[in-house]
Amino acid sequence: MNDQSYIILFIDDEPKPIGKFLAPLAFDLDTRKLSDGDHTLKIVSRDHRGKEGIKWIPFIVRNGPAIAVEGIKKNETVEGVLPLMINAYGKGDQKTFMLHGSETPQSIPWWLVAGIILFAGWAVYFLITSLAVKL
Repeated sequence: MNDQSYIILFIDDEPKPIGKFLAPLAFDLDTRKLSDGDHTLKIVSRDHRGKEGIKWIPFIVRNGPAIAVEGIKKNETVEGVLPLMINAYGKGDQKTFMLHGSETPQSIPWWLVAGIILFAGWAVYFLITSLAVKL
């Protein structure tokens, strides 16, 4: 009689396991073969008496290019014409860095514009009041 526990691994709702291994197990899950999106790792463990334990671990795969959108947010109510900026860029790999498209251009935040206007107004006020004192 086998006195070791073994582990069976499944991805999503696939009936065929990705492998059956003796416990304990250390392995590399290659997500490059999975489509981007939500997935579930199902782990079934059986001990030497035949008792079974099951654990589901949900995870999200994002191997494809990242997509950044400026101008609309999830579930936002909109009307009229929307100016959108969309960028999609890959991560490259461990040996090379892809410079083109790796940064997403964004519009200038409103608070930065307001801060510059306030600073310019204060500078003009300071200049006028300091010149008035000298005259």
